[in-house]
This record gives sequence, structure tokens and C-alpha cells, in this order.
Amino acid sequence: MNNYKLFKTKPLKLFVLVAVLILSSCVPTQNTIREENKTVPEHFLNKETDTTNSAQIKWRDFFSDDNLIALIDTALVNNQELNIMLQQIAIANNEVQIRKGEYLPFVNIYAGTEVEKVGEYTRNGAVEHNLDVRENEEFPEPLSNFTAGLSATWELDVWKKLRNGKKAAVLEYLSTIEGKNFMITNLVAEIASSYYELLALDNQLSIIEQNLEIQQNALKMVRLQKQAARATQLAVRRFEAEVLKNQSNKYTIQQQIVETENKLNFLIGRFPQPITRDANSFVEQNINTIYAGIPSQLLANRPDIKQAEYELEASKLNVKIARANFYPSIGIKAGVGLEAFKPKYIVDTPQSLLYNLVGDAVAPLINRNAIKAEYKTANNRQLQAVFEYEKAILNGYIEVVNELSNINNLKESYKLKEQQVEALTESIDLSIKLFKSARAEYTEVLLTQREALDSKIEIIETKRDQFLANIKLYQALGGGWN
Repeated sequence: MNNYKLFKTKPLKLFVLVAVLILSSCVPTQNTIREENKTVPEHFLNKETDTTNSAQIKWRDFFSDDNLIALIDTALVNNQELNIMLQQIAIANNEVQIRKGEYLPFVNIYAGTEVEKVGEYTRNGAVEHNLDVRENEEFPEPLSNFTAGLSATWELDVWKKLRNGKKAAVLEYLSTIEGKNFMITNLVAEIASSYYELLALDNQLSIIEQNLEIQQNALKMVRLQKQAARATQLAVRRFEAEVLKNQSNKYTIQQQIVETENKLNFLIGRFPQPITRDANSFVEQNINTIYAGIPSQLLANRPDIKQAEYELEASKLNVKIARANFYPSIGIKAGVGLEAFKPKYIVDTPQSLLYNLVGDAVAPLINRNAIKAEYKTANNRQLQAVFEYEKAILNGYIEVVNELSNINNLKESYKLKEQQVEALTESIDLSIKLFKSARAEYTEVLLTQREALDSKIEIIETKRDQFLANIKLYQALGGGWN
């Protein structure tokens, strides 16, 4: 008898062992994935090694304009894109809870009843007809059945497939948080840029109105000169054309102001209304000095780089999950409960007691092409994530270098434009005096006024570009989300 049991048991164990070895030998080896390159230059183009970094300044402290701060505060509550992203974070968090529950036992409670009438000339019918439930008690007809109990299923996470899935979900959740931070950075930068563009437009409109007053006075002078036969109708018409041109430009600027205001209203999630602002001191405002720190700080400060890093780590775990699909999945099923054909017997134990315990192992054996394809796809996505991470680092570094250069060049350009505006403003009065004394042509007066207007518009645009460059550098360093 013992030899018979041994004969039955050993072949079964041997078969299971051989099957596992065959399946394991058929698992493809993981492709060699190139490690991500985190190396960055030691410093930016300015050769600075100071680690003071303006990205660590909160946006509320970075901006000093109370009207701008109020706009950003409103946007962080009402902006639709940001609220959509917050729901994406909630969905990712729910996915973590789902994955966490997958590697814990599932326990269910159940209760049921059924009624069955079998034919007498059947196996079950013959048994019920010839046997008694108890002495002198026949099977009831039809036969009822009442059950109640607990059932449990549990997949043993031997290959860490489920736990890796939960870790990957956590990394995806962290990635969505960094995505939200990156969106806030972009939103803050876009609102601030639009706000300073609006201030610049206000100043341009003011310059055009001031220049129109000067040109209209010059037009009156030319008309008087014509009456005195010291100027021609051609001069009068040329001056009139110049006034009409700037009156037309005034309407163009007004339309740009409306569109910029509405762009800000859209970003802060409200219908069109006037934007509260003070544009009087725009040109005189000081621009904050930004400290870029060192390039390696980008890896910790920029949300898009951290997002790409989390995505890369999740892709590595997804490769392990795809590899685990080649191995057997081992599960346990168990149940305990009560069952009887009449409710009054269901509490009679141990007669009404039932229980079961089942263990199984299931592994793919034939036609595993789909699993192999998923595994290859996971490897390809990991390599793709490596490139995305490296691209984010390279893009961040280049953006900082570009804006550092832009800030320096705009600073020098602004100094020269200040001198140009001063010179041309003085030349307006000189040209008019010379024209009155017949020592200059009317075309010189027109040209001088036109150049003076252009220079004033350009210096406002340069001031605006300085503000925008500072905002872009702050954004490129990773500031604006905290």
C-alpha cells in the first residue's frame, strides 16, 4: 500500500517540477535597457557655482504686484484645466487602492436557496426515491436547498507581480502630482506674462495718445504756415495723414487690450470683465535679479523632470510585471458554510456544515505570443521613458541658458533705447523750432516725430520683454508651483 502511494505521488511531483522548469526555461531574457543619463554640465553659461536658486522662492513672494497675485489666486481655484488635472490625480489615487486590494484575500459572504424536482427515472431521482434522509423520513419533493456561508479567494503573489503593480500605480500617482505642479508652473507664468503684456499695451496706448497731441499741434502749426504762404498743401496733407495713421493704431492697441484682458479672464475661469491693474509705473519698475543656481538642481526643482523620472521608474516595474506573466499563477480558494434542505436543519451542526479548500496553479503553455508581445512592448516603453527623461533634462537646461542670455541682452538693449528715446524726444522740439524759422523741411519734422514714437513704443516692448524673460527663467528653473 505504501509503495502504491509512493508510485502515485512521485510522478505527480515530478510532473509539476518538470512543468515549472520547462515554463521557466521558456521565459525570455530581459533586454538590456540603457541606463538613463542624468549627467548635466557643472554650470550654466555664466560660469556661476553659487547654489542660491530663485526656483525655491514661492510665487507669492516672487511677484510684488498685488493685482497680479489676486489673479493667480483666483486661477488656482477656478481654472478648468487645473481642476481637470486634480480629478486625474484622484483617479490615480483610486488606482493605487485598486492595485493594493488585488494582492490581499477576497472574502465574500453568500446566502441562497433553490428548489429542484428531478425525474424519478434518473440517477438522482432513483437515489432520492430509494433512500431516506433519516429513518422513516423521505426526501421531500420537490427538494429545497438552503445555503449560507463565507468564501475566500487569494492569489499568492509569489513572483511579486501584484506588489509591483501596486508600486507602479503609486509612481503613476506621484507622476500625476508632478504633472499638476508643472501645470501650475505654466499657469502662473502665463498669467504673469499676459498681465505684463496688458500693462505694456496700456503704456503704448498712452504714448500714442501723447504723440497724437504733439502731432495735432504740429498740424495746426503747418496750417498756419500755409496761410502765411510759408508751407504748401502737400505739407498739410502729410501731417494730416500722420495723425490719421496714429489714430488708427490707437484702435488696434485697444483691440489688443480687450483680447489680452479676455485671455486673462479665461485663465482665471470667469467671463469677460475689466482687469484691475496699475500701469502708471510700468517703465520705472525694477526687475528682480534671478539666481539660477547650478544645473543639477533642475532635477529636483523642475516638475516635468520629476514627472518623467516617476514615469521611468514605473516603466521598469511594468517590465517585471510583464515578465511575471510567463510564470504560473498560484491561487487558493476556500469556503465554509451551512447547507440543508430545510431551514430548521441548517443550524444542526456538524451535519449541515460544509467547507472546502482548493489550491491551483495555472500557467500559459501553448500560444504565448500575446504575452511575449506584451513583454516586448513593456521593454520598448521603458526605453522610451529613458529618452523622455533625458529629453526633459536637456530641454530644461537649454531653456535656462536661453533665458539667461536673453536677460543679459535685453538689459544692454534697454540702456541704449533709453538714450535713443531721450535724444529723439529732444529732437522733436528742435525740429519744430527749426521748421518755424525755415531752417528745416516739414519732412524732417514728420520723420523725427515718427522715430520718436517708434522708439518710445520699442522701449516699452523691451521693458515688457525683460519682465517676460524673468518670468520664463523663473519657470525654467522650476519655480512657480510651490
